[in-house]
Amino acid sequence: MIGSEDDKLKLALKTLIIEECDKELEPEEISDDEVLFSGDSALELDSMDALQISMALQKEYNIVVTDSKKLRKVMISINTLADFIQPK
Repeated sequence: MIGSEDDKLKLALKTLIIEECDKELEPEEISDDEVLFSGDSALELDSMDALQISMALQKEYNIVVTDSKKLRKVMISINTLADFIQPK
């Protein structure tokens, strides 16, 4: 199953982001298609949050992305992140 179709994975990613970035939100408040690094995002993530998230992804899913441009493409939304982690 592709990651964007896996509700369990997407919930885990939302929870990981909320916990790593110390946000006061519930996972259900984050849309799967919401742009994570945007002024309009409920998460209000910044570059330090991106670093924390990438380290948590490395620890939790053994995923290493060293290219910042690729990381930005991977972390556009919960769906793009889930598809990167679970492409099939």
